[in-house]
Amino acid sequence: MLRWIIFLLIFIAIDIYAFQAFKTITKNGLAQFSYWVMSLIVLGNFIFMYFGFNRSDGFSQAHGYAFAFLITLFLPKAMLLVMMLGEDVFRLFEGIFNKFSGSTTTNGSMFEGRRKFVSQIALGIAAIPFTSFIYGISKGKYNFKVLNYNLYYEDLPDAFDGYRITQISDIHSGSFDSIKKVDYAIDLINQQESDTIVFTGDMVNNKAEEMHPYVDIFKKLKAKDGMYSVLGNHDYGDYLRWETEEAKSSNLNALKDLQKDIGFDLLLNEHRFIEKNGERIAIIGVENWGKGGFKKAGDLNAAISNIDKDDFKILLSHDPSHWEAEVVDHDLHYHLTLSGHTHGMQFGIEIPGIFKWSPVKWRYKQWAGIYEKFGQYINVNRGFGYLAFPGRVGIWPEITVIELKKGLKPS
Repeated sequence: MLRWIIFLLIFIAIDIYAFQAFKTITKNGLAQFSYWVMSLIVLGNFIFMYFGFNRSDGFSQAHGYAFAFLITLFLPKAMLLVMMLGEDVFRLFEGIFNKFSGSTTTNGSMFEGRRKFVSQIALGIAAIPFTSFIYGISKGKYNFKVLNYNLYYEDLPDAFDGYRITQISDIHSGSFDSIKKVDYAIDLINQQESDTIVFTGDMVNNKAEEMHPYVDIFKKLKAKDGMYSVLGNHDYGDYLRWETEEAKSSNLNALKDLQKDIGFDLLLNEHRFIEKNGERIAIIGVENWGKGGFKKAGDLNAAISNIDKDDFKILLSHDPSHWEAEVVDHDLHYHLTLSGHTHGMQFGIEIPGIFKWSPVKWRYKQWAGIYEKFGQYINVNRGFGYLAFPGRVGIWPEITVIELKKGLKPS
């Protein structure tokens, strides 16, 4: 209860301060009334959804939208507060200076003009995140991007020169609200005509049944050399309160069956070989292994039993923190690791090939795209779906296509 009281006080304080900028540029009573009605509806809906939140029921789409609309209003208003507070601090020091210096250079009309100007600038800047979040919620979450990478290896088997791998990750089917958009994305994956498709975990938010409306759509996925998958931290059902351990175990088994029904070969600390013209590459899959309190069910050594040190190895591991913790310094050389998990935080700024930033970089060193260390690569997929916040801002849902090339990387 104390946390809710503190939250309300902070939100109301920011709202009141932001309103000062709003009323500076409009004296229209209806507009001012609408400001408060919208704020109360969004805040009331959020409190209603979260005050009695029950972990046994899980985080629903309604919870996600309540959170999203709160953030969409709260963040721009917080920016308004910073700018308007800055103007007030400047005015305070200006008043102190004038009092002690005897200056009268600032009169009431000048103050009002400056206040209005600052308010207009502040509202214009605050409109940027507001419109970005509205777009992210309405369109951005299904703004699928196909990202293509060529990776060069001197020891790649000749038969696999030009081999294409499509990676998807973090489906989070329980968050979807458009079968049509998901169907479009599956067609987009098939259009890549890759040799194999891999899925690197988090098919659902919590329950296997979340995937039921989409199973037939995902069954359309095709790859001539098969499809492989691993589990992510959400797939185990650890974020719900289950009535019994048997119910939780049954849910996990149902999810495994769903993956098989779709056509994925689920790798549970094991591996498979793909063979072409008498040569082979190893597809290795570990269960979730993550730092910072996440499940550590992954067993890399068990997964590589009977793999030769000279085999070309592709590792599927949901959480990218596993890469530096256990993979890059392992006795065996893992040519390529494919991960997901971070979603790129679903929020950030990217200029392809030039610049990328997201707050998630402070939690994960490898958070989106290709990274290299000791001649070993990892790709961190930005995710196919979304979680909690029902949108994406600047970090779009991703379908990765990686083409393996024989030889040295061009300079």
